Amino acid sequence: MKLMKMLLVCVVAVVLAGIGTPAVTAQEPDVTAPVPTVPGIFTIQGQFTRIAYNSEGWVTLGYRVANDSQGQDWLMLDVGLTLRSPAENQTLTRGNFSVKLPDGSMVSMATQKDYGNAGYLRAMNTRANTIRDSINYFPVEANQPCALGFFSDPTSAARSISYDQFELSYRRACLGRLFFKLPEGKEIVPGQYWLYVDFAGSQVQAPFRIMTKDEEKYFKKNWQDLKKEHDAFLKQESEKAKQ
Repeated sequence: MKLMKMLLVCVVAVVLAGIGTPAVTAQEPDVTAPVPTVPGIFTIQGQFTRIAYNSEGWVTLGYRVANDSQGQDWLMLDVGLTLRSPAENQTLTRGNFSVKLPDGSMVSMATQKDYGNAGYLRAMNTRANTIRDSINYFPVEANQPCALGFFSDPTSAARSISYDQFELSYRRACLGRLFFKLPEGKEIVPGQYWLYVDFAGSQVQAPFRIMTKDEEKYFKKNWQDLKKEHDAFLKQESEKAKQ
C-alpha cells in the first residue's frame, strides 16, 4: 500500500503514451499531455483503450466509437470497473459518473429516458458491437463478471431492463456502456476529454483524446512503441519508489 501511494504521487503528471510526447517532429502532432487533478495512474492498452486507477478504484475505458462520432451530440464509452483490494463494497449510481469536455465543462451521465428518446443510438450500439475493442483488463482479484445495466437495450433480452445503481467489490469485474448527452449547441470535437468516476473515498480520472485525422494517423502507426516507452517509465518510477 505504501508503494502504491508513492507511485500515485510519482506519476500524477505522467504523459499518456501516444498523446503527450517528449520531442515533437514534423510528422508528430504537438499535443499537450493530459494531467489529472487528483492522484492516480493511467496508461494505454490499445489504440482506443485506456486504464486509470488509484488505491481504491480501477477503470478501463474504450472510446473508439466516441472518436468516430465527431460532430454528434451523444458520446458513448465502453467501461470496466472494479475496486482495489481491500476496499469495502460500495454502491455506484448514475451520479458517480461524468465527462469533462475540452472546454472544461462537465456533462453528467444521461438518463434512461433521454437515451430511449434518442432514436439513432441503436445504430451507435450496432457500430460499437462491430468494431469494439476489448476492455477486459482487471486486477487478478476481480474474477467475478458483472454487467453495468444503466441503459437498456430493446434488442437484447439480457439487457432489456435498466438500473440506476449497482454493487461493486474488488471481486467483481463490471463491464458496460455509458452514454452522455452533450448540452444543446455542443458536439463531439477533437480535444482532451476525461471520464470522472467518483468512488466512495476518491475519484479516478481516465483521460481519452478525441483525435484529429493527423493525430489518429500518427497514433495508429506508433502506439505500440509509445506504450513500451510509457510502460518503461512506470517501471522506472516503481523502482525509484522502492528505494
